[in-house]
Amino acid sequence: MGQLSGPTDPSADARWEDHPPRKGFFTDTSICIGCKACEVACKEWNHNPQDGNLELLKSSYDNTGALGASTWRHVAFVEQGQERVVQARESGRALVSLGMPAIGPPAPAADQDLSEVDTTPPDTPDFRWLMSSDVCKHCTHAGCLDVCPTGALFRTEFGTVVVQDDVCNGCGTCVAGCPFGVIERRSDGTVAVAAQREEPHAQPPAVPNVGIAQKCTLCYDRLIADETPACAKACPTTSIKFGDHDHMVETARARVAELHAQGLTEARLYGANELDGVGGTGSVFLLLDEPEVYGLPPDPRVPTADLPRMYRRAGMAVAGMVAAAALAFLRGRA
Repeated sequence: MGQLSGPTDPSADARWEDHPPRKGFFTDTSICIGCKACEVACKEWNHNPQDGNLELLKSSYDNTGALGASTWRHVAFVEQGQERVVQARESGRALVSLGMPAIGPPAPAADQDLSEVDTTPPDTPDFRWLMSSDVCKHCTHAGCLDVCPTGALFRTEFGTVVVQDDVCNGCGTCVAGCPFGVIERRSDGTVAVAAQREEPHAQPPAVPNVGIAQKCTLCYDRLIADETPACAKACPTTSIKFGDHDHMVETARARVAELHAQGLTEARLYGANELDGVGGTGSVFLLLDEPEVYGLPPDPRVPTADLPRMYRRAGMAVAGMVAAAALAFLRGRA
């Protein structure tokens, strides 16, 4: 295990001597249309079972609800009125002085060609939908990886975090260790679909990896073959971009600057700060409102980041108890 907090190269910390550049996603929520093509592509490629009966939720035009053991990509739908849009733009302006890209024309990103894609957000001063495709963050310092007692989770040469199904014992420690609530143990994978309800004695299809922790692998099997992850490949608007992590961050900052220049000051980045509680994330997001609006923690922190301080305090406590015991012994002999 390498360092527990702050900027670092996660692949080097995992003892990969020769490794390719770290890979990651940049999800631009300003051009997400909520088509859920990424959800479908992810399930098809990874053979993930269905979640429920795919009925619309009462709280949203959504049918999966959140990330989970069988949904490794989830598109959220958030409805907003004019008042909330104004508040978002005010909070976005306040972030400019905190290291966000300055307002002005952005420098063109290297080898980025969006000439055939319309990336202009719709002009919706009175009403808008926020749509965001969420995914595992593949943190620089991954809480799930740090607390796994069996070594089932490992850091790949691409800097991503993957679960080994045949090693996981289903203890669930990783579930509590993730500050984003991404990883989950698969229960039965699905409930009875309509056809099974009509035939209650019909044998349901077998669900793989029941009881095993499951999450996005950033399509590790495709990365090894030098292929783009399925979700990014299927995205029709290039809302999900994939590539070298550093280039994704540069592209994200340029995009935020572009939106600021258009007056859309609500744009801000999430996961690009290497000094946050997880050392930055492999999956970077452009948001149009506060992280909480999208169901993301505003200040994520990996639990193991506090281990050095906990060890120091525990050491001081032990030293104090030893000193007190020694003093009591000496006084007893006097």
